[in-house]
Amino acid sequence: MPETWDYTLYVPNDLRAVTVCRRTLRLILTLHGLIGLVDTAELLAAELVSNAVRHTKGPAALRVRRTPQGVVWIGAWDSDPAPPDPPRPLEHSAELEYGSGIEGSTCGANWGWPRQPAAPGPPPRARAPHFTDLSR
Repeated sequence: MPETWDYTLYVPNDLRAVTVCRRTLRLILTLHGLIGLVDTAELLAAELVSNAVRHTKGPAALRVRRTPQGVVWIGAWDSDPAPPDPPRPLEHSAELEYGSGIEGSTCGANWGWPRQPAAPGPPPRARAPHFTDLSR
């Protein structure tokens, strides 16, 4: 059975939080022996956190955990209660000049948002988009 763990990093509404989250995530995965997931995980986390701080006015949080089944789950919480738009198919993203980060990064990852928050403590109506199964 794989080792399980769960980390949450709360950040202010500040674009510098994206870099803080990326570097923290890199450290977490490296220390847990999952260096092969770092590049993909950083891309996904940067997209989630940057969307949270660019498109909302409140704080955000990055959560990364490993389940008993060995699945790495990355989620972001922000204070907007509306769920984000689902990703478009990759072929529809090629013409966009911006905003294609989630679409471009969904290759091999499951994407969604739960009704429950990604981190303990946020308001019950917060949204929490996430990615799982980064090993694909």
